[in-house]
Amino acid sequence: MTSSRRHHLKSVMLQIAATWLENEKKELTEAKEQYMAENCPAPDLSGDLTALMEFCKKLSQAADKIDDDRYDVEAKVAKADKEISDLRMKVVELGGVKKPALKKVRMSADAMLQALLGGKHKVTMDLRSNLKQVKKEVKEEAVEAGDWRKNIEDKADRKKMFETS
Repeated sequence: MTSSRRHHLKSVMLQIAATWLENEKKELTEAKEQYMAENCPAPDLSGDLTALMEFCKKLSQAADKIDDDRYDVEAKVAKADKEISDLRMKVVELGGVKKPALKKVRMSADAMLQALLGGKHKVTMDLRSNLKQVKKEVKEEAVEAGDWRKNIEDKADRKKMFETS
């Protein structure tokens, strides 16, 4: 598929999605207006002062009742959340605490000390600088390609040394 074709299809899909979103918004507003028309009729304010005061009292009582119901529901939800968290803790305790697998970090000793002690401490851990220099002796085993009997005679002399002692 060419890039121009892909770009065209993408733009068409975005246009269709935008129209769907607009339709959903319109349907939501219409549903809200319909619900309000059914459940909340317009108040009749064409009365005397006592009728208006009575209407305000009814509205206040209805608001108080709704507030009480909201408080009860919030308390139930908080209690359910607490029970859920307690049950999750029990599940974790029953399963045991699993230690996460540690990742290998390549870090020098100087970097570790600087990370542990902070940037203010300058500590060098060059452990090799304090070591004593040792020369390794290399054993040269010269295997003579000459007479093999001579080598056997040397070993026989050594054996005699140990037997006589």
